Amino acid sequence: MKKAIAFLIIITLATAGIWYAGRKPPPEVSLHKVSRGIVQKTVSNTRAGTVEACRRSKLSMPIGGRVDELHVDEGDRVEAGQVLLSLWNKDRKAMTAQAQARLLATRHSAEKLCVEAANAEREAKRLETLLVKGLTSKEATELGRTRAQGGRFGCQAARDEEQVAEAVLQMNQVLLEETYLRAPFAGIIAEINGEIGEYVTPSPPGVATPPAVDLIDYSCLYVTAPIDEVDAGELNVGLPARLSLDAFRGETFKGKLDRIAPYVLDLERQARTVEIDVLFDDPDVRARLLVGYSADIDIILETHNDVLRVPTEAVMEDDQVYRYNRASGTLELISITVGISNWNFTEVTEGLKVGDEIVLSLDEPGLAADIAVVPRAPGT
Repeated sequence: MKKAIAFLIIITLATAGIWYAGRKPPPEVSLHKVSRGIVQKTVSNTRAGTVEACRRSKLSMPIGGRVDELHVDEGDRVEAGQVLLSLWNKDRKAMTAQAQARLLATRHSAEKLCVEAANAEREAKRLETLLVKGLTSKEATELGRTRAQGGRFGCQAARDEEQVAEAVLQMNQVLLEETYLRAPFAGIIAEINGEIGEYVTPSPPGVATPPAVDLIDYSCLYVTAPIDEVDAGELNVGLPARLSLDAFRGETFKGKLDRIAPYVLDLERQARTVEIDVLFDDPDVRARLLVGYSADIDIILETHNDVLRVPTEAVMEDDQVYRYNRASGTLELISITVGISNWNFTEVTEGLKVGDEIVLSLDEPGLAADIAVVPRAPGT
């Protein structure tokens, strides 16, 4: 009898051991303690945006020619009108100098002829007076009139030649100016394509060629980025924005929505987007930025301060969360009422209170209501 009882005890213990060994351990979960804070409803870009300059010109020469001198280097700051590059132009300089000399010669000749014409006018008037008094002959008076008239015509012809010479000079000055590339506005030289002695040519119509000089105005920078077409209807120019750049991780910049494109880009039919531009609030930030930096945009549509909030990743479909009951060590499936939300936080108006612990790791296998779980240590 005793042997039978001992045998049954051994069998029972062995069975219990096998069952315990085969039982799955309770899943480990990451928890979050519900708190109060700020929640903002936002619209974000669908693809990375780019820092752009309000003014950027890729400058080319209006004519072809050999580079004679580079007056700037990449990275230089230049003023509006400053010469950036010049082509070989000795022939045009000579033609301009010749035209200037011709203008001076015709101007001096015109002045001489016009002085002589004025003298002839005075002499004709004097002879008219003498004729009235009978002190000169009619023939002498007629000769004086003829000389005065010829002087007037000669003076006018000389003035006309002077105007022609001035126009020729202006034309040669324009041709000479074509050999200089000047900055249309103050900015920074981003790129120079060409070296002394190389030939440059203007871009033919419809054919893109590298610019001689790439000039950027850093006095005004903005971020341009695409947003989903379904979000465009909620946007208005002037809305506040938050900008983040890969070059400054962990830092955000304030801005304002400046432009909403009046059309939809359909480069990809499955992802039609609208381009938006956001200006930086702080003008001094441009000293830290480079054109071409990648950036992300959050347009702030609505802000709720000091509200109950939970991480958005903890909210399941049908607005439900798993709440951890520390007394029983099990999960409770709770329905909540939500307000505004974004990628990070969701506002909770009903269903939870400050201090409640909810599950973050919803991808953990085997999660269900009323099962026992083990809270994961913070930081693991």
